[in-house]
Amino acid sequence: MRRMIARVLAIPAKKFKRALVPFLSRVEVDALLAAPDQRTWSGRRDHALMLLAVQTGLRLSELTSLLSDDLNLGTGSHVRVVGKGRKERCTPLSKATRAVMAAWLREPLRAIEQPVFPSARGGPLSSHGVQYLLAKHVATAGMECASLKRKRVSPHVLRHTTAMDLLQAGVEQSVIALWLGHESIETTQIYLDANLELKEKMLARTTPPGGKPGLYRPDDALLAFLKGL
Repeated sequence: MRRMIARVLAIPAKKFKRALVPFLSRVEVDALLAAPDQRTWSGRRDHALMLLAVQTGLRLSELTSLLSDDLNLGTGSHVRVVGKGRKERCTPLSKATRAVMAAWLREPLRAIEQPVFPSARGGPLSSHGVQYLLAKHVATAGMECASLKRKRVSPHVLRHTTAMDLLQAGVEQSVIALWLGHESIETTQIYLDANLELKEKMLARTTPPGGKPGLYRPDDALLAFLKGL
């Protein structure tokens, strides 16, 4: 039996290819946020939801369960959530996000103790509901930003986008892990792997080895063949 266990443990782990995380560029984010019709209640809700998602990197479950008491829009404005492992974290809000959320919270209530982002009846949005509204606005934004037509955008892609924005702004990996509520800093490594722009900046700071391109010269036999065509 021990020999059998040893042989099983000796089997090498199967190698697999890890795909790079998808995220949106700033142009794509701007097009997405401009897509909802803010003359309507649902349009204002969707704009506020997507802006908060892409600025804070909240998980889908954290967005849909958010209550007004979780938002502090005064001095040191932030949003408070309890994420995975019942760990509480606070994420600061930008001036633009603070203004949008303050305006959204002044909307008339549709139900008692409704969440920050309710459905039309005042209850919490389902995950399918958020996926649906996001897909709708991505389709609209794709008319102005063609690159969005080639991307499958989910709430988690907005979370990835937050991480990439922070990384490109020079925020340390450990701080990004705290911002997103990662259990381990190693989880944040996937954003370094995907960040081509950051790698290009690093390359520009180095002195790569020189090289000289070679010039292809056909031999006499090939030239004779081509001339005979």
